[in-house]
Amino acid sequence: MNSIIVVPGPTMSPTAQIRLAPGQTLRFGREPGPHSHPHPYGASAGGGGPHTLRVPHAGVSRSAGEIGATATYWSLSNFSRSATYVVENPEGAGEHIKVGPGRLDAPVPFEFARLVLPAGSELLTLDVWAPRHDYADRDAPGETDGEPTVVPFPLDRSSRYFLVLTALCEPRLRGAPHAPLPTVEQVVERLKPSWPTANRAAVQWNIDYLAVKLRLKPGPDTVDPGPRLVGKKETLVSLALRFDLVREQDLAALPAAPTGTAR
Repeated sequence: MNSIIVVPGPTMSPTAQIRLAPGQTLRFGREPGPHSHPHPYGASAGGGGPHTLRVPHAGVSRSAGEIGATATYWSLSNFSRSATYVVENPEGAGEHIKVGPGRLDAPVPFEFARLVLPAGSELLTLDVWAPRHDYADRDAPGETDGEPTVVPFPLDRSSRYFLVLTALCEPRLRGAPHAPLPTVEQVVERLKPSWPTANRAAVQWNIDYLAVKLRLKPGPDTVDPGPRLVGKKETLVSLALRFDLVREQDLAALPAAPTGTAR
């Protein structure tokens, strides 16, 4: 699995995803290139050439910027003469970076991010996923020196996607191995005490991201989004429990269950 996925516009449809392998770029703007797709938020690769994304708004520069993919992060170039772009970490409690006019190849460290483009009186957004973020197993015995081992399923346990995965695994971790999995709506209600803005779309977004992160769907090194994954939640939970990606002690990160709620 390599590099990044760009999800343009308000849709989270897999067909709208633009997948970039290391070394590939995505140029975006009102008229970013000769092979730009004619439809709003359309992307093309122009017969193997650079990817382009048309952002059809009068407040966006014709050639507004470029996203570049590496193996584990992405960079942003701002071609605007006057507009500053902001890259937000949606889980970072306001964490963000600013990329000023003319800045080239600014590295973006967030695993998933929201690129915010000022466009007249509006703010347009693009979501960018970097599922190749790896985490080393520094607790492995005998590996205090030299290169650490990279874990096979790199998960950030402080992230919301891990909280969603934990909530999905909770019934079976609490001693009911054949319990039905919670619905998306039940996960929303379970997490609302610690995540007040949780809603169905946000939880489903994290489930979709986990399917890519845990390699149940093709990575961004392939243009093909793969077939529809039937039973996505069941597959995620089965994988997580089989390989101890979520353990009983991880349940402590969930908000306290309401009184009278089955645990």
